[in-house]
Amino acid sequence: MRFDWAMKRLLRNKSNYVVLEGFLSTLLREGIHICRFLGSESNQKDATDKFNRADILAEDSKGRFIIIEVQNNRELDYFHRMLYGVSKTVSEYINIGDSYDKVRKVYSINIVYFELGQGRDYVYHGKTEFRGIHNSDDILRLSLRQQEVFKGKYAGDIFPEYYVLKVNGFNKVAKTPLDEWIKFLKTGEIDDDATAKGLPEARERLRVDAMSVAEKQAYDHDMESLRYQKSVIQTGWIEGHAEGKAEGRAEGRAEATMELARKMKSLGMSIDAITECSGLSPDEIAKL
Repeated sequence: MRFDWAMKRLLRNKSNYVVLEGFLSTLLREGIHICRFLGSESNQKDATDKFNRADILAEDSKGRFIIIEVQNNRELDYFHRMLYGVSKTVSEYINIGDSYDKVRKVYSINIVYFELGQGRDYVYHGKTEFRGIHNSDDILRLSLRQQEVFKGKYAGDIFPEYYVLKVNGFNKVAKTPLDEWIKFLKTGEIDDDATAKGLPEARERLRVDAMSVAEKQAYDHDMESLRYQKSVIQTGWIEGHAEGKAEGRAEGRAEATMELARKMKSLGMSIDAITECSGLSPDEIAKL
């Protein structure tokens, strides 16, 4: 089954932590052990939840926070939302009056199913780095006492780190453990010879044929909704361009764009996503 659906329904079960731990350990290249899951505003479980997005906030055995977010619909300001999510987590999980050394390390892991930014790779890692202006090879280190207390080497090690996995950009044979995971994230399928940490357990525990009848119906509904969204967007653009070209009139293109926006709005898609796909302003979309 798809990973984002499993995040909402199955991976929060303690018996399935091993799957998520395997993914995180492979990506972060260190052993990760989840202690607990925390509140997650968009990870709703009922039938009316937002099938276009899923997220998890977890705390590992070292007291670090890990945000895992899956985004299916295009969002122009998605990078800003990544920043906001990290900032909110940092501020919410420190008590008033606590010293600043109580600020937790945060990892933001973003699995996106659309073209985000420009680049040739399909996995990106970003972190803060303090370099000298006059000597670019000089990276600011922590003092010896700070290294002992904060378990890091450089000043930037204290700051949040970001990962962006553009899974639709993966189109090669999976040769590494991370590639095996990326393929699963993209297709929902696991090769018989896949051995990456967590995937053997995922193969056994995230089987569609192991679901209850109700779970299977909910899964099929969400997958069909995702397919329909993509079809509406693609069809709207094709029809809009064809109509505008055939008629040679701006009115034809404008009407096709409005119709596309109406369909997207009826699906419950975000204003940002509709704006990005249609080019209409938020005020114009609100009037539809």
